[in-house]
Amino acid sequence: MKSFSRSKQNARHTVQGAFATGLLTTGWFLLQSLMPTSVTLAQSADEKDPLTYGEFLEKIDQGQVQQVDIDETRGIAYVRLEGQSEDDPPEEVTLFAGERNPELIRRLRDNQVDVEVADTSGNGALAWLATNSLLALIVIFALLMILRRSSGGAGGAMSFGRSKARFQMEAKTGVVFDDVAGVEEAKEELQEVVTFLKSPEKFTAVGARIPKGVLLVGQPGTGKTLLAKAIAGEAGVPFFSISGSEFVEMFVGVGASRVRDLFKKAKENAPCIVFIDEIDAVGRSRGTGIGGGNDEREQTLNQLLTEMDGFEGNSGIIVIAATNRVDVLDMALMRPGRFDRQIIVDLPTYSGRLAILEVHARDKKMSEEVSLEAIARRTPGFSGAQLANLLNEAAILTARRRRDAITMQEIEDAIDRLTIGLTLTPLLDSSRKRMTAYHEVGHALLTTLLENSDELNKVTIIPRSGGIEGFTQSLPNEDIIDSGLYTRSWLLDRITVALGGLAAEAEVFGDDETTTGAGGDIKQVTNLARQMVTLYGMSDLGPVALESMNNEVFLGRDLMPKSEYSEEMATRIDQEVRGIALRGFERAKVVLRENRALMDRLVDALLEQESMDGEQFREIVRQHTQIPRDQRAGVAAGS
Repeated sequence: MKSFSRSKQNARHTVQGAFATGLLTTGWFLLQSLMPTSVTLAQSADEKDPLTYGEFLEKIDQGQVQQVDIDETRGIAYVRLEGQSEDDPPEEVTLFAGERNPELIRRLRDNQVDVEVADTSGNGALAWLATNSLLALIVIFALLMILRRSSGGAGGAMSFGRSKARFQMEAKTGVVFDDVAGVEEAKEELQEVVTFLKSPEKFTAVGARIPKGVLLVGQPGTGKTLLAKAIAGEAGVPFFSISGSEFVEMFVGVGASRVRDLFKKAKENAPCIVFIDEIDAVGRSRGTGIGGGNDEREQTLNQLLTEMDGFEGNSGIIVIAATNRVDVLDMALMRPGRFDRQIIVDLPTYSGRLAILEVHARDKKMSEEVSLEAIARRTPGFSGAQLANLLNEAAILTARRRRDAITMQEIEDAIDRLTIGLTLTPLLDSSRKRMTAYHEVGHALLTTLLENSDELNKVTIIPRSGGIEGFTQSLPNEDIIDSGLYTRSWLLDRITVALGGLAAEAEVFGDDETTTGAGGDIKQVTNLARQMVTLYGMSDLGPVALESMNNEVFLGRDLMPKSEYSEEMATRIDQEVRGIALRGFERAKVVLRENRALMDRLVDALLEQESMDGEQFREIVRQHTQIPRDQRAGVAAGS
C-alpha cells in the first residue's frame, strides 16, 4: 500500500512540475514577443495626443525641435521639443518607409537639430539569443527538478530493477481457512504446508524436507489467491505477493534482477511465503520462438529456476504459484524440487457452492423464502467468484426495484442475467414470435420426453442481449458434471435435444422456412459429434483416438499442425459426423411429429405467458403422455 501511495505522489509531483514548466515556457514566449529588439526609451505616462508626422515637420520648420533619435529598425523617431523637461518622455513619431532616408536627416540638420540614428539589428540578435538561452536554462532546470523528485520518491532513478512485491504481514492478510469455502480438498492438502511453517521440526526429525513450491491449478475465480493468503494467515508468516507479468519489462535483465531482489527480501524475513500469481506469464515453455518467446522472459525464468532450486537453498521460503494454464508451463519449472506439489482447485460441488453462498450471504439482507440449497442446485459449474457476483447482482436488482430484502425472483433474474444476458423488450405478436415459440418448445419437449436428457428448468421467448430471442434452460445432473463421464446414450440425447428447435421449425413451417436461429445449435452438435468419432471412439470406426486436444502451435511443440490420419480416414470421419447429426435430426422430427398436438398446445401457452418454469411445462406434458421416470442429466440447449 505504501508503494502505491508513493507512486501516486510521484505522479502528482510529475504532473505539477510539467504544468509549472509549461507555464514558465508560455510566459517567456509571451515576454519575448512583447520585448522590443533594442533598448527603448520610457514611454509617456500622460494621455495626451501623440505627435503626428505632419506636426513633426511643421515643428522642425518652426525650430521647436531640440533633438531627434531615429530607430531605423522599428521606423520610429523619438522627438524632444524645445522647452520640454528632461524628466518628460520624448514624443514618438512613426516614420513612413519613404522618409527613412538622408532627406529627412538633411532637413533636420538644416534646422540645426541634433540627430542620432540607431541601427539595432545587431542588438536585436543579441537580445534574442540571450532570451532564448535563459529560457532553455529554465526548462532544463525544471526537468532536472522533476526527475529528482520522481526518482527520490521511488528510491532512485535506477530503481526499476527492484522488486515490486507487496509485503504483507499476518494482520494485513486478514484471511484464514475458515474464510475460504468450497475447496475442502485443497485446504486439506495445504494444511500440511501450514504445519511445515509452524513446526518444521516435526518433519525434519524423520528426515522429511520442507516442500519448496506449491502450484495451485484451477479455473479463474476458484479462490487460488484467497488460499495463498489463508496459508499466510494460518501460519502467521510474512507474505510476499507479485504477479508474473510484473517481472518482465522492456529492458533486458530487469526481470532477473527483480527475481533476485524478491528472494533476497524473502531470505531476510524467512520463514515466509512468496506468492506468484499468473505464473504462466513468466514460466511459459522456453525456446518456442513463436507466441512470446523473447530473451527477457527466458532470462527471468532461468533466474527463477535458479532461485527456487539452484546452487543455494532457500531455507524457510515456500513459493506458492497460481495458474489456469498449467499445460503451457516449462517442464523445468514443474519438476520436483521446485514445485513439489500441484494442487487442483476445482470448481465447487453442491456442498461447496452451498458453503460459498453462506459466506457471501452474511452481509446480504435475504428474504425468508430464499433457499440457498435451491440456489446451489441451480448453479452447477459456477466458481466462487461467480457465486459472489450472483448475490451481488441480486442485491443490485433488489435495490433497483425498491424492495426491502432479496427474494428468489431477484436470484432467478440474476442467474439469467449472468448466464444468458440482459432482458430486452418482449416481441410483439407476429409470425416471428410464433416461430421462436415453436423453436424453444421443440428443445423443451425433447428435453422432457427423452429418457437420458436432463431436467427442464425454464423455457422463455423473452429476448435477451446478444441476439438471443429465446432459450431453454436445464438443470445438469451433479454426478455427471463432477465426474466428467458421459455415456453414449446421454451424448446422443443431447445432440437430439440441441436439434429440436430446427426440427420443430421444419415440421411446422417446412424445410424452406427454417431460420438461422439454429446456427449455434448446429455448431454445438458438429463439435460434439466429431469428439464422439475422433476422441471417444463412439462410432463405427471403433475405439481409436484420431485427434488430440492439445495441438497448440505457440507452445513450441508443432510448428505446423500435422494430420494424424490419412485422407481416406478423414473422409470416413466426415461421414460418421454427418451420420450422427442426421440421425439425431430425424429422431427429433419423429418425436415432435408424434406429439404435434401437444407441441401446439405448449406453444399457445408459451405465447400467452412468454415464460414457463419446468414444473408447469411438465404438468401440461403429463396430461397428454407419460414422462420417462429416469431422466439423466445433460446441458441446456437454446437458440
